[in-house]
Amino acid sequence: MSGAGSSGSGASPAGSSPAGGELGIADTAPVSFAIFDLARSHRAVADGLLTPLGMHASQEILLMRLFGTEGLSQKDLAAAVRLDASTVARSVQRLETLGYVTRAPSPDDGRVQLVALTEAGRGVHSRTRDAWAALEERTTQSLSADEAAAFRALAAKVVAGLGAGLGPGGIPVV
Repeated sequence: MSGAGSSGSGASPAGSSPAGGELGIADTAPVSFAIFDLARSHRAVADGLLTPLGMHASQEILLMRLFGTEGLSQKDLAAAVRLDASTVARSVQRLETLGYVTRAPSPDDGRVQLVALTEAGRGVHSRTRDAWAALEERTTQSLSADEAAAFRALAAKVVAGLGAGLGPGGIPVV
């Protein structure tokens, strides 16, 4: 069954990557594959823009969430950015190694780790925003204003539909 597409030509649908066509994924789940392909491409560009700051894509989201706060627990940070706790823990560890955040026990509950920006972390705020501005420019360069607005509306609709099946922390509810 692998590789058999509905078109019968073996060619990838317009706009899909060769990998999707070769695996038959683009034919079997065209919207899901388009989202996967978009996310992979977007993340690669984001990684390239964040590399000079020592970060990988999604780590900057944690920093941006911490800007303007006195710190958050890792659990609250994970919930705020809708990532699982283990992903946030690894990212926080990396950001701590870079000197952008500190972790310390909460004075109210020593079992809780509070994550706060360091001076260096606050110092990369404008560079992080600049990276996101460049990412936005690159992402939307081939879209008209109307297409960009339509894309945002459709993406929000898909996210809402997917979110209907998620519980706390973005964990799928079966």
